[in-house]
Amino acid sequence: MALSQTRSIGLPLINLIRLKGESILHQLHLEEMLLRTSSDNWCIINDGTIDPTIVMGVSGKPVELLEIESVLRDEIPVIRRFTGGGTVIVDQGTIFVTFICNKDAVPGLQSYPRPIMSWSSLIYKNVFQGIGDFSLRENDYVLGNHKFGGNAQSITKARWIHHTSFLWDYEISNMAYLKLPKRIPDYRQARDHLEFICRMKDYIPRSSFIDRTIHAVGSHFRLRSPEPEAIQTPLGTKFEPSSRILRKQDLEEAIMKSPMANHVAQSL
Repeated sequence: MALSQTRSIGLPLINLIRLKGESILHQLHLEEMLLRTSSDNWCIINDGTIDPTIVMGVSGKPVELLEIESVLRDEIPVIRRFTGGGTVIVDQGTIFVTFICNKDAVPGLQSYPRPIMSWSSLIYKNVFQGIGDFSLRENDYVLGNHKFGGNAQSITKARWIHHTSFLWDYEISNMAYLKLPKRIPDYRQARDHLEFICRMKDYIPRSSFIDRTIHAVGSHFRLRSPEPEAIQTPLGTKFEPSSRILRKQDLEEAIMKSPMANHVAQSL
């Protein structure tokens, strides 16, 4: 028996799904379905998404996070996802990696946000071994002092999901749709988006990052690769995804309810 096979004995099984250019909304629907209806462990890697799309956390407020007038003018889709975390704009330059696991999948891992975050950083520490100065800073993956990966989570009674948007590349103009959030990590030090983030492509080829990620996941799990088309909601199970695209009306109402709009109305 090969050494790698010997080492994998006793490791938990995880289903590895590789996607390319999948719609981020469809990906979020798939992730939530697997979180809520499956009892298996899953790792999903989506290499880019087609159109530039803004993705907000479940409790995000558009008026605080987005330049709404610019978003409406340029018809940028805005999604409210089912997990927490911050706001990102994603496109073909974004690589997505998601873990969906049972609470007992990783021995000794406590199913709370910080332990899960710390565990995930061990995987990417292996990915970036010898490449840049990787670390977990608060809730972000950074190279040196610059963010390149944003994380979000959801934890249920028996399972958890941890997903990451990696900035392999980005369009500078897209950053103008995002406001500086009110709550920022200490290490950001009020830097604007372009001073705060970096491009992964300056450190590692795209295909190498994906290959090294799969290899690192394989040191924690036994990998199985089912066909994405075979993934379906179990018979007799009702599932309605909660991630959705915000309507134009939702964004327009957010502007009207903003403190600035109220101040202008009162001054007239």
